[in-house]
Amino acid sequence: MEQKQELDLVVLGKVLKLATPYRGLFILSIALAVLLAPISNIRPYLIGIMVDDCIFQQDGTCLLNMAFIFVGFVIATSVIRYIFMYYSAKLGQSVIKDLRDKVFAHVTKLKLRFFDQTAIGKLTTRTISDVEAINNIFTQGVLTMTADLLGIFAVIGFMLLDSWRLTLICLATLPLMVLATYIFKEKVKVSFQKVRNEISKMNSFLQEQITGMQVVQMFNAEKQEADKFREINRKYTRANLDAIEYYAIFYPVVELISAMGLAILVWWGSKGIWNHTISPGAFVSFPMYLQMLFRPVRMLADKFNTLQMGLVAADRVFKLIEDEAYISDIGTRPVPKLEGSVQFNNVHFAYDEENFVLNDVSFTLNPGETMAIVGSTGSGKTTIINILNRFYEIQKGQILIDGVDIKKYKLEALRDRVAMVLQDVFLFNGTVMENISLMDDNISDKAVIEASKTIGAHPFFEKLPGGYDFPITERGSNLSMGQRQLISFVRALVFNPDILILDEATSSIDSETESIIQYAIEKLIEKRTSIIIAHRLSTIRHADKILVLDKGRVSEIGSHDELLLNEGGKYRDLYEKQFAQAMFET
Repeated sequence: MEQKQELDLVVLGKVLKLATPYRGLFILSIALAVLLAPISNIRPYLIGIMVDDCIFQQDGTCLLNMAFIFVGFVIATSVIRYIFMYYSAKLGQSVIKDLRDKVFAHVTKLKLRFFDQTAIGKLTTRTISDVEAINNIFTQGVLTMTADLLGIFAVIGFMLLDSWRLTLICLATLPLMVLATYIFKEKVKVSFQKVRNEISKMNSFLQEQITGMQVVQMFNAEKQEADKFREINRKYTRANLDAIEYYAIFYPVVELISAMGLAILVWWGSKGIWNHTISPGAFVSFPMYLQMLFRPVRMLADKFNTLQMGLVAADRVFKLIEDEAYISDIGTRPVPKLEGSVQFNNVHFAYDEENFVLNDVSFTLNPGETMAIVGSTGSGKTTIINILNRFYEIQKGQILIDGVDIKKYKLEALRDRVAMVLQDVFLFNGTVMENISLMDDNISDKAVIEASKTIGAHPFFEKLPGGYDFPITERGSNLSMGQRQLISFVRALVFNPDILILDEATSSIDSETESIIQYAIEKLIEKRTSIIIAHRLSTIRHADKILVLDKGRVSEIGSHDELLLNEGGKYRDLYEKQFAQAMFET
């Protein structure tokens, strides 16, 4: 329990530290909370004075003056409360705006392995829902709880000033209220934790299902997936109902305790009026004091749970931010231009640190050469290009570009000089122009059009409604596979890379489009080092070198003609199988 409290305090300290750039707003909010305490709770005291000194003394001037003073305090309370609520909310929104930027910037630097192991819906929850919960720490947590606690002390102070006897009577039921509030707080805290866990699961499920909806419908799996969602939704609803049940019990209990306090107050106060130990003004004002005392005590439980949930969310966000699952970028060498030589020396790699996908891979690619990588599924073809770009770190061996270990290059600078065209082209919501330039200010519209003309894609983009301003829907669903691939080719060319990587770039397009793509590839690989991964061996016969992988090891390396002469070789076997299949299909 103590360890949990220490953890909460550590997390709270981190959250408050986020407000450092907005120190002025934070100090202003605290000052307003301190000012609100006496001003917002003085009204019952003023009413008591009006009753005793004005009404019972039949002093009209006194009553008028006190009425003006009362209205003045009401207006002052409203104005100060407005300023307090606005600036505390502004503080919270400013903090979470910065935090969202920080979380997103951190996520973009994480290793691809992190995304392999983490559900996208979970990251969405961290970036949106959990960050929003941190806002509540400021708007409904620390600041409002401070205001409420100060308000309680202010009320008790005015009560003692008015009548210490009635104060003791009112405080008699306070322990019951505190006990009920504490039990409620503990129960609801557990329920809210369940709610947050269930919403995270729901977000992950929805993200996965909506992304893979084509597969769901293709295999008529709608019913099964609907059943899964129904179960997740049921658990989420149950968690919410549990929390609502505690609220449904708590508020009537609070009303009962309040009614008991009021009954005792009226009974004891009446006796005080009869024996002149309590003034009529105090008797009138104390029911209002009682309400002002119990209301913040009751609300504190809810706000404390809001604070707790905010701290739980903050802890999750901080764990994400503090996750060091990113590629180390300790290189200092700039990369203004690469000659383009690539060398793998005894490279070993495993995604999980145990099961090696690449074993003792070695090869050399000279500047301007084109090397094709072939092999059966799972042989490690895509892995080679992933580690060349430093999306993953190798366990053993060394990778050199221009004779320099890639770890010595600045990561961003290295990736600026290497471009990839993937089989599954990812397009963002936006225009064709925006998807090609990726909103890079250094790339002009003119440069994009010139690159399109170079590889023969310009006529296709011109035919689109709006041309380069044609709006692309999510993942490019309103474009054909060939059009998407052309966008990825222009995107690669416009960044003018020194090393180009094509991963299965022609495997998902029709034969008519393939000739256009093939022309684009030829233009792309001109005068630059290129690595091509392809299943169709007919597309790579003109490569300078062909690297054949088998179960993560280099089986053969050589030109197309050289490898065909190797009887019993893996490449010749693959080629003959594809040639026979092509003849059969013909």
